[in-house]
Amino acid sequence: MTPHTAMVLAAGLGTRMRPLTNDRPKALVTVAGRALIDHVLDRLIAAGVKRAVVNVHAFADLLEAHVKRRSDIEIVISDERAQLMETGGGVRQARPLLGDAPIIVCNIDSVWEEPNGSAIARLCNDFDPAKSGAKLLLASMDGQLGYEGDGDFFMDENGKLSFRDALPQTPWAYMGAQIIDPAIVDAEPLEPFSFTRVWRRLASEGCLYGAPLGGYWMHVGDPEARTQAEARMAAGALSP
Repeated sequence: MTPHTAMVLAAGLGTRMRPLTNDRPKALVTVAGRALIDHVLDRLIAAGVKRAVVNVHAFADLLEAHVKRRSDIEIVISDERAQLMETGGGVRQARPLLGDAPIIVCNIDSVWEEPNGSAIARLCNDFDPAKSGAKLLLASMDGQLGYEGDGDFFMDENGKLSFRDALPQTPWAYMGAQIIDPAIVDAEPLEPFSFTRVWRRLASEGCLYGAPLGGYWMHVGDPEARTQAEARMAAGALSP
């Protein structure tokens, strides 16, 4: 069952997206006429999410005003105006707003196709917090644009993940959506840190899992990737 609550990580500075982020947060950069954060919220709503915790930092007032115009999902703001907390620290700071049931965590720089129905809903299938602290949605390296790395994870036949580390490449890249047991951040100090720190701990415990996106991923991290994503969408490749 899809979780009731999601967290959308929207507080980043968006430095690689300049000059498009000179007057707005990265979350409000548009792709095909729609803000990045709205692309993500649309996918969450389609999966059955009813409530989204959104963290804000850069151009916080603009972003907060924008998301609160939506009437199709409850929006709760996690305020990082005083200090940017990064991905893991952002979830840790928002912990009192998240509840104790599993939640979805999404970045805002991903747009993706869903030829097989809701990817987020499929991600949530069979998620068991007793077995897995986090389950990550992964894109195939030959089914993406805008991602310039060499992959992030290996995934075995049971979905268990291991890091690429010093190996030259892997078949799978994290595409910015995961379902987690929020308790996995409870032991972390309240400070800025990357969620990778949590993933590495879970992987060492055999509790980090993944699932294939089953579609095409567009990582919209800079103006060139935005142009490429818009061209693909204009060609009619993006599913509703």
